[in-house]
Amino acid sequence: MAPITHPAISRRRLFGLGASATVATTLAGAARPARAAAADAVSQPRDASAELLEQWREAPGCHPLVPDVSAAGYRLGERPPTPSVVTKVTDFGARPDGTDCTAAFNAAVRQAGEHGGGVVLIPPGTYTLSGPVWMHWSGVVLRGAGRESTVLHFACTLDDGYRPNRQSNGNSRWSWTGGQIWFVAPERRARSEAEDYAGTEGWLLGDVLAEVGAASRGQRTLVVSDTSRLTPGDMVVLECQNPPDASLLKHLAGDVPGTRDYDWPRGAPQLVTGSGGQYVQYATLQWPVRVEAVVGERGVRLAQPLKYDLRPGWPARLRAIGPTVRDAGVEHLTVRNELVPQTAHNKHPGSNGVCFQAVHDCWARDVRVENCDLGFGLTTAKSVTITGVAVGGRAAHHSFACRMQSNDNLVEDFEIDRFSVPVPSGAVHHGLNLEGLSAGNVYRRGRMAEGTFDTHRALPFENARTDITLESNGRVGGSAASGPLFGARMAHWNVRITNGRQYAVTIADVAPRSVTLGVQGVDDTSSGLSRDFSGDLESLLADHGSAPSVDDLYAAQRRHH
Repeated sequence: MAPITHPAISRRRLFGLGASATVATTLAGAARPARAAAADAVSQPRDASAELLEQWREAPGCHPLVPDVSAAGYRLGERPPTPSVVTKVTDFGARPDGTDCTAAFNAAVRQAGEHGGGVVLIPPGTYTLSGPVWMHWSGVVLRGAGRESTVLHFACTLDDGYRPNRQSNGNSRWSWTGGQIWFVAPERRARSEAEDYAGTEGWLLGDVLAEVGAASRGQRTLVVSDTSRLTPGDMVVLECQNPPDASLLKHLAGDVPGTRDYDWPRGAPQLVTGSGGQYVQYATLQWPVRVEAVVGERGVRLAQPLKYDLRPGWPARLRAIGPTVRDAGVEHLTVRNELVPQTAHNKHPGSNGVCFQAVHDCWARDVRVENCDLGFGLTTAKSVTITGVAVGGRAAHHSFACRMQSNDNLVEDFEIDRFSVPVPSGAVHHGLNLEGLSAGNVYRRGRMAEGTFDTHRALPFENARTDITLESNGRVGGSAASGPLFGARMAHWNVRITNGRQYAVTIADVAPRSVTLGVQGVDDTSSGLSRDFSGDLESLLADHGSAPSVDDLYAAQRRHH
């Protein structure tokens, strides 16, 4: 196997984790069973989870296998605030009596936003709406009186209540984005409408603020061309160009040997050249990050460590983030879509829930979404916390979707209920989605009666799903033309499977430089997924079949943050 280099952790120590762990090689096409590794071990002083966490603590942000997800969530892991009430929807004519309250809701949100923010209160009752509630302003919070007390009944899909959004092949973009409660800057919305959503879901970036020099993963202090336009506390976007040889994408896949054999131009032409396809944005890697400090005339310190190298030949720059929404939220209510049958896969008209698009430091708290195509959507979102939420009612397409270079988001204490109407023939339910160069995201402390760990191609990397109980019955998606399923440092950590189906949860045989740790309820260690990369993946299978002593990777990293 090719060597793994690391400033603090030798390969011998990294993989010398005792009877509970094995390197997932591909000599036989899959990871060895855990029992084979046990025969090799002499002693096991403690389980692999504790050893891996100790290694991570020695050099946070630099571990070759374990993702650094310690900064996931609102304001890099802070608890969302509880602002004061400034107005009520009933002050604008909303009534829980079956009349259309769409205009009243949007007028209340607008007034709060134009007067500096605050809570728009929704008293108890069921309110009927025929179109989306647009959360266009920073600092505005839509707050109900509780999931059981405040219900927003959306009588129309996005197709009918807003506008159709079809691709040339007839697929509906509402199958994976858009919300009945929609956090998005008005400029972002206007551009998308003007261009009919053709590849325009990302940030509307502003000026180049500085060019950035070479740096290594884990660094926080960067050398830049100029600091005069950089201000501590500002959110900026680190943009890095992927060259024609796809060397940046290979790096995001862990630089394992198989990345040299993968046919990047065939498998993901739009990632390399930016020529067409629904992932045209991925010709550049874009990571929003807050400026912590300016160091003299040529230095800047970031609030987080780099997730990847910045190398010569990959032009990097800091850019203004452009129009966005921040410090806004929705809480204590239920979104109930009109019950309409689920359509065929990707034809969904938009019976959706909450969408965060090109925004940062926002939240959804104590929200339930029913009868949805998409429950909770993260589209080019940064540092959003979704907590204490549930998806239920009839079958969904995506209960949760994290896509289009969404970074450092946290979904916790979530539930996917048993669907009241099951998935029909010709449709698909995915579950916990990650896709499209999204990194630093966490799903934790969840219970799933439906779905699976859906990794939806276009190279998501450095993400974690941890402390989750599921009945695994969903399916992974994504077009093969969108690039590899997995980038490096994907962690599935302490997962309890209740129906004996390990599909897409045990990933050591397909995900490069990944960790599959403490998966319980199954004997099989294969993923059931097709491999993108040949050769040694340098991944780790550990504590298979047993509960690890470190039960929640995110919580453990936060304690040592």
